[in-house]
Amino acid sequence: MNRPTPSQTVGPFYGYALPFPGGEEIATGGITVHGHVYDGAGDPIPDALLEFWQADPSGSLKGAPGSLRRDPVTGRVVGRHGVDFTGFGRVPTDADGHWTLRTLVPGNGYISVCVFARGLLHHLFTRIYLRHDPFLDTLPAGRARTLLAAEERPGLYRFDIRLQGEGETVFLDFTS
Repeated sequence: MNRPTPSQTVGPFYGYALPFPGGEEIATGGITVHGHVYDGAGDPIPDALLEFWQADPSGSLKGAPGSLRRDPVTGRVVGRHGVDFTGFGRVPTDADGHWTLRTLVPGNGYISVCVFARGLLHHLFTRIYLRHDPFLDTLPAGRARTLLAAEERPGLYRFDIRLQGEGETVFLDFTS
């Protein structure tokens, strides 16, 4: 008998082992990006999980190999040590579907995002562009705006992710 794999079962399971303390702190002293994740009906998704990858301010994708600290007695993850820039963050949405990320401005101008949420059999990839990029000109008219973060004030950006419907976020296919 075949057993279902996690991508074939109903979740969400993301809150059990994937979030870690300080997952929203890629770096301090830079910018804050925040927003909501919405479903096709426009309702916030309170149990989504977002992973972020980005270049450092010079454009390098190397990043440090890791920065998580563990409690020496229990071995539990207690958070990042706050020194090394890894270029990786993992953030769950709260009860209102809201998320926040603190980081540095990436040298290539965008932050890559992977979205995990209930109802998705496979995760989705998108990008948060902090400024105009020639890639955005390759998208159908009106769709590029779904990838551009809105600067609310210096150092604070808003980026909502809409999984379906009006204003659906552009999702990218990296399989071909």
